[in-house]
Amino acid sequence: MAEEVIKLGGKKKSFFIDKVKELLPEGGNLNLCLTCGACSSGCPATGLAGMDPRKFLRMAALGMDDEIIKSDWPWMCTLCQRCIYVCPMKIDIPQLVYNVRTLRPREERPKGILGSCDMAIKNESCSAMGTPPDDFIFVVEDVLEEYQEAQPEFKEMLAPLDKKGTQFFLNQNSREPVTEPDEMVPLWKILHLAGVDWTYGSKGWGGENYCMFLADDKSWEKIVQTQTNQCHELGCSVYLNTE
Repeated sequence: MAEEVIKLGGKKKSFFIDKVKELLPEGGNLNLCLTCGACSSGCPATGLAGMDPRKFLRMAALGMDDEIIKSDWPWMCTLCQRCIYVCPMKIDIPQLVYNVRTLRPREERPKGILGSCDMAIKNESCSAMGTPPDDFIFVVEDVLEEYQEAQPEFKEMLAPLDKKGTQFFLNQNSREPVTEPDEMVPLWKILHLAGVDWTYGSKGWGGENYCMFLADDKSWEKIVQTQTNQCHELGCSVYLNTE
């Protein structure tokens, strides 16, 4: 009696897998996944939207492109890379997540990240709050003067702007100068007490890069280019990213 072969249906063609293999010939080989769950154990996004890194990988490997593109979970991933650190096969899950994000039409990506990215690329500050250079300069100088007067032990403290030849070019969370300017001061104090030679740039000081999280390569590059151009123009040795 001949054995009957049972077929479980044709495998769904996955354009995402093809793209992954092209970009990540080593870290993107999902066939290496042992489904051990180590990636999920330390992931801060595990359980959100009913998803975790292991489930995400299996869905990708099974060609469930539509499902993972529609899922909100890839947008909850912080790209912290803990999963790579613990993965015995070193599968680059954050890179996979990033490329899944690129597959969703830009206008359909999360509105908060989208709006912050668009705001940042509209101004030379790279501020996600839309704060122009002149307003940032005013806030920094005003807050500095206030603390120099209120706390005599810090009367010599400085918060330089566009100072040339310093060691560090410091960036800044965009929200703080607008809503919580006092939150800038503790770091100034630390830098002052440590005798660090630093400066803000009136351009490119916005510390976050929402365009990176939006998976918008062109806008991401524009933000980074603005920041590095200002850093080079001032002749700073190190770009100090506080974000």
